Parts: sequence; C-alpha cells; structure tokens
Amino acid sequence: MVTVMRGGSGGHSEPAEGTFTGVAWRDLLMPPQDGVAVGNVFFQPCSRTHWHSHVGGQLLIIVAGEGYVGDDQGTVVVRAGDMVWTPPGARHWHGASQDRYMLHTAITVGDTAWEQAVSDAEYGAGSSSPQA
Repeated sequence: MVTVMRGGSGGHSEPAEGTFTGVAWRDLLMPPQDGVAVGNVFFQPCSRTHWHSHVGGQLLIIVAGEGYVGDDQGTVVVRAGDMVWTPPGARHWHGASQDRYMLHTAITVGDTAWEQAVSDAEYGAGSSSPQA
C-alpha cells in the first residue's frame, strides 16, 4: 500500500551538527523507509558537509541559493534549479558558496558513511571551479 506524508507533518527544523562545518539546518521530510530518506538542508554561507558517501547514491535538488559540490575529481558550482546525482559509493561533499546560502533537497538511498571534515583549502577550491 502507498504511504501519504502530509505537508507540514515532518516535525521541526534541527541544527545539522557533527558532520557539518559552519551553520546548517535540516528538516527530515521522510525518515528512512525502504532504504530511502528525504530531507531539506539549509546551509549558511561557507557551511558544508563533511566528506561522505552513500551506499545507494544520492540525488540533490538545489532549491535556492548557490553552492558547491565536490568529489575526488574536483568541485563544481551549483545553483537553484540544478540537480546532482552522486553514484553509489562516490566520496563527496556539498555546501553553500562563500557569500550565498543554499537550500537543497536530498534524496538518499541506503546508509551514509561519514568521513573527515572538508578542509578550508578543499572548500576554497570551489570559488575557482567551473560554472555548472
């Protein structure tokens, strides 16, 4: 049977702590169910996730603002309207640009394996990265 999740029933926003650098907030839209979780994350300028990967991959939908998505191959600028697919097991990070906030919806498949923080040098590479 299908499950209907009514708008506004997801609870309250929570600070995103522990695996983030800077100030970020998250709203869980759909708790993990059948291996899929959906949530919104709001990043203040310069805030970002730590390095991580997802067993089944992750789709990011950039809702507002501007940010960076980085992996072992480099960093790219993303803006409202962009979507980013990260394949299963691909090590990556994402966050707001240096002078703008970013809001994205994350659709995550499977567990997340968290690693170390993204260094300032790794993050700073985003400001000179190619435009998406």
